[in-house]
Parts: sequence; C-alpha cells; structure tokens
Amino acid sequence: MLQKLRPFLTAPVSAAPLAVFRIIFGGMMLASIARFMLKGWVTELYVLPRVYFPFYGFEWVKPLGETGMYALFGLIALSSLGIMLGLFYRWAAVLFFLSFTYVELIDKTNYLNHYYFVSIVALLMILVPAHRHFSLDVLRKPGLWVSHVPRWTILIFQLQLGLVYFYAGVAKLNPDWLLEAMPLRAWLPAHTHLPIIGPLFDYVWVAYLFCWFGAFYDLTIPFFLSWRKSRLLAYAKVIVFHMLTAMLFQIGMFPYIMMVSTLIFFSPAFHERILTFFRSIARVQLPQNYRVATIKSQPVLLNLLAFYFVLQVLVPWRFMLYPDKLFWTEQGYRFSWRVMLMEKAGTAFFYVRDPRTGKESEINNRDYLTANQEKMVATQPDMLVQFAHIIRDDYKQKGISAPEVRAEVYVTMNGRDSRLFIDPTKNLAAEEDSFLPKTWILPFDGAVPPQHAVGQK
Repeated sequence: MLQKLRPFLTAPVSAAPLAVFRIIFGGMMLASIARFMLKGWVTELYVLPRVYFPFYGFEWVKPLGETGMYALFGLIALSSLGIMLGLFYRWAAVLFFLSFTYVELIDKTNYLNHYYFVSIVALLMILVPAHRHFSLDVLRKPGLWVSHVPRWTILIFQLQLGLVYFYAGVAKLNPDWLLEAMPLRAWLPAHTHLPIIGPLFDYVWVAYLFCWFGAFYDLTIPFFLSWRKSRLLAYAKVIVFHMLTAMLFQIGMFPYIMMVSTLIFFSPAFHERILTFFRSIARVQLPQNYRVATIKSQPVLLNLLAFYFVLQVLVPWRFMLYPDKLFWTEQGYRFSWRVMLMEKAGTAFFYVRDPRTGKESEINNRDYLTANQEKMVATQPDMLVQFAHIIRDDYKQKGISAPEVRAEVYVTMNGRDSRLFIDPTKNLAAEEDSFLPKTWILPFDGAVPPQHAVGQK
C-alpha cells in the first residue's frame, strides 16, 4: 500500500507551510520555556522534591541538580530559538527533542498530554528540511534554499494533529461524559462569576451541551480543517473552543499551541502570504528559481514513519488489554490523548511493618512527597508501587532488613462515593512495576451513578 501511495507522498509542494510551522513551533516553545522558568517551576518541580517518579523503563533518568536543571532548560530555550530562526536547525531540533524529552521523563507527576505532543512533534521536526526555506541557515548557505518539499513532510504534522483531536473525541464517547455530563457538570459552576456567560454555567443543560459539542468537535475537526470549503469555519471553531478552555481551565499553553499548530492545514498560498509579510519586515527577497528538496534515504524514512503512525493509532487502544474500567485503574491511560475527562481524587495512608517484630507504623507522606506528588500517588497504581519502594529502601537504610509496605487508598471519581482503591493487605514493597495488569486494584462498581452536582438547576 505504501508503494502505491509513494508518488502522492513524494510529490513536490510549496515549502512555505513547513517553514511557517517551524517558526510557530519554535516560537511557542521558546515562550513556553521562558514562562516555565519565570514562574519558578524549574525549582519547584525539579529541584526541591526529595523523590521523583520516573516512567517505567526510564529509571536511569535523574534530575541534574539546580545548576544542571537550569542549564538544561537554558538549552531547551536556546534550541527552541534555533528552530524558530532556522539556525543550525538540525542540531537545534535534535537538542530540543533530547533535552525536552529528558525533562518530561524525570517525573511522571508532571505528565501532561501537551508535553507528550511537543516531544513527538519535535521528533518529527528532526526528519524534515524545515530550515531550507526562509531561515538563517539559508542566509548562511544560500545553496540550501528550496522552493518545494515532498508532500509527506507536511502531511505528517497534519496527520499527527488529526490523531490528537480524533482520539480526544473517541475518549469522550463514554457514559460519564455523554450521559452524566461529568466532570463538566461539577466544574462549570465554579465559573459563574464570569461576565455574560458565567450565569449559564449553573444550568445542567449547559454542561451537557459542552460535553456533546466537545465530543463532536474533536471527532470531526481534523476532517473539516482538511476540506478547503469548510476550513475557515472550522478554524473559527478551533479559536472559540480553545479560547473557552483556556479561560475556564488551568491547562497552560496547550490551547494556544493547538490554535497555532492547526494553521498547518491551511493552503500554501496562505503560508506564502505570511512569509511575504515576514520578508517585508526582514527586507529579504524571495528567490525565483524552482528547486525541490531531496531527502536522503527517503524510502527508509517513509517506512519508519509508517511504523510510527501505526504505533500512534494502536497505543490509545492498549487499555483494552487490561481489566476493569480505564478511568478507575488508569492502566493504559497515558499517551492516549485523554484530556480532562474525569474528576478523580484520592487519599492514601501508607504503613510500614517490620516483619521481625510485627511493629507497624504509619508514614507521613509529606516527609517524602510534595503536595502535587501526594495527590498523584493517591490515584495512580504505578506511582503507589514506586512510592512503596521509596519507603522500603528508606527503612532498609534505617536498619529494617525487609520492611513491608501496605496502603489504604480511598478514591472518588466523577462524583461517586469514595471507596477503597487497592487491596489494603497487599505488600506493595514486594510488587514490581510492569506493563502487566495490577491484580491488587480492587474492582470498580459501575452500578453506582455519579452524585448530582450540588446547586445546579
């Protein structure tokens, strides 16, 4: 099939959309990193914590100390600037991907879908000649300039964005979202103070409207953006949707990243007009000759990209390999474009026992964890195991040779009553984290409906 598609994928198209996407991506990343550093989050999230929760298989990824972490974020900012300007682009793209992804892997407490999105887009940026049109690399080496690039260099970003939106919509096709309007029914009343639209958020039908529109929007927006006749109206919906989410929810730069990234769906003529404006400011003339970028090992790259996108299609479905309700167990939840789909909170009590004496004592979680880590540990099974190992290793150093660690964890989800989350008799210190189902998670009783949000009409 890939052989049949190859003439379409390799056909030359204007390089302008790729150049504009490079400028937008680099600029947004530079602004995001500057914001992150100015708010003091580098120190708060990567210097002050006593312990960290790396992803499974990446336990070797460690924080680098205060000086090292600020140097690493400085490298991310510098490489973002290089991407935006197209200056030493290949080096900048590789350094950005490696440094940004390293930070993301240090502590899963800080996992956000848009961090994952940035990492995989950065990986794709390494593969494309985004620096060979309207860049400082071209100014340094005029021979790099091209007017056209293979179509696949643009399609991969459109497809990646389309998958993000589509799977976000698929994730919303669940009873809590569609039939109970949860968690929006619980969240929206907190914003009744907003002018004009605020009073509407006290009505249940508004929560249902938002839920159903959100599912329809995510499932269809990639297709409407891809169709020329509906593109302008679809992009207007993109603006409205993401401005509303930015106004109502604290989700950082994600809405703005998505708003500017979806410009990749617009026509080459649209992007040419943007570059013409930039050229008028920079007083740079557009070369008139026609030249197509040649990409070494293009057949190999296309095969690798086909494999990559097969993974992107399959990974969100891995939750089907695990028993029970996904939102309850969260096994297979990450890296699947599930955004703001549940209101989940937990309380975890950890106990360490000396098997020689039988003496058991309760742990003060805050002796080890930050407030945000404590919040995440209480609802994430893999983090429960990791924290139990942290306690076990600490008590080994205190002289207990084989400490046992158990936890009583109570979790509430989407307005339901709080209930036991895991087997409180299980020695978590003896459990190993893996991709296998965690049999000590207690089953979810789906027959109990969410409680009605208080104060709604």
